[in-house]
Amino acid sequence: MPQNWNPDSWKRFEARHLPQYDDPSALAAAEATLGNYPPLVFAGEARELKAQLAEVAEGRAFLLQGGDCAESFAEFHPNNIRDTFRVILQMAVVLTFAGKRPVVKLGRMAGQFAKPRSSDTETQGAVTLPSYFGDNVNAIEFTPEARRNDPERMIRAYSQAAATLNLLRAFAHGGYANLRQVHQWTLDFMGRSPWADKFRNLADRIGEALDFMEACGVNPDTVPQLKSTAFYTSHEALLLPYEQALARRDSLTGDWYDTSAHFLWVGDRTRFPGSAHVEFLRGVGNPLGVKCGPSLEPDVLCTLLDTLNPAREPGRITLIGRFGYDKVEAGLPRLVRAVQREGHPVLWSCDPMHGNVVKAESGYKTRPFDRILAEVRGFFAVHRAEGTHAGGIHVEMTGQDVTECTGGAVAITDAALGDRYHTHCDPRLNAAQALELAFLLAEMLNLEAADRQRDAA
Repeated sequence: MPQNWNPDSWKRFEARHLPQYDDPSALAAAEATLGNYPPLVFAGEARELKAQLAEVAEGRAFLLQGGDCAESFAEFHPNNIRDTFRVILQMAVVLTFAGKRPVVKLGRMAGQFAKPRSSDTETQGAVTLPSYFGDNVNAIEFTPEARRNDPERMIRAYSQAAATLNLLRAFAHGGYANLRQVHQWTLDFMGRSPWADKFRNLADRIGEALDFMEACGVNPDTVPQLKSTAFYTSHEALLLPYEQALARRDSLTGDWYDTSAHFLWVGDRTRFPGSAHVEFLRGVGNPLGVKCGPSLEPDVLCTLLDTLNPAREPGRITLIGRFGYDKVEAGLPRLVRAVQREGHPVLWSCDPMHGNVVKAESGYKTRPFDRILAEVRGFFAVHRAEGTHAGGIHVEMTGQDVTECTGGAVAITDAALGDRYHTHCDPRLNAAQALELAFLLAEMLNLEAADRQRDAA
């Protein structure tokens, strides 16, 4: 176990972006209740994910991480979970078949509730109330009752996460992920996208390959990987009272794990020196992510890596770049070079969403698809130039037919943003845009593979 660490040692450090609760006894009661609940995930699953992420870091696989910006209580429905899972399956099939490498599937699901806020309060007119910190803290409606920071909401969040995980496990292992079902994964509203036609053509080719394999005696009954898939969950470890309450000691190894999710990450606003969030995460055995933006200095990143992964364990750390389309090629190389120089084993992933938020003329926050794609291209270009691996993608997306990000083949316009703008926080790619991104990513992976073959020759 890390030295001088225990699940509540974070309380001795600076904690930013945490809500203030007006009733400490109610908070303690909620923490005690959660502390007696079963773990949501298991240490062995987190270790399996870590081993797979080590393969990604070596360029032998690719990481696909996606899901909601912020899960909500209001939109909690099995159809929404199913449809987001279905789009992730579609994206993974495209990347596996076209990109010719395994894909590790990691959902921003079953725990992605809390959101950092730049201020503890929000003012509308003459009224000032607590800011909306996510549904596991308070509600989005601007009323005194809704905006009260209520620790009981953590218990409701746990229950929703447990139900979500139960359904995801059923989908992943109960036959829904069977490659024989690949034609049924296309959502009805995606029919107007040219990428849906391309996916159907790819599904035909997969079907032909499965027919050939079955004729050779290989089928889902003899090879279980054809009818099930490994699917993991992740969220930002922001609400530390919740995370601490779900910290458990593994009975096999004696190590501590945060059993709220398989993979946790520390955000761009909470990874500063002396951070309580970093202190908590350094002591748990889960694979971890670190958001890396333009403000992160190379020496600070290297110190952070020494803190979070002193043993330099492969698969432990994923660095998630979130620079913006116009900053990635200038800002990312210095971080890559510093990490390479220090010899830290990391997986590099691209978050092309958070650095590309703009306010449209209609007043809605949006993310132009061309900027998202430009950041991904810049991310791949940097890694080709530096001789490192572009290992993953981290996207906010949904299986719902939303109109939140402009552009893409479906050509969502500024004027159309208000048609189905449902997000509780930041704009998400819809299913058609997510599938389009997957095909374009596959093309980049093939270019990267071709470059490697040329270098090897």
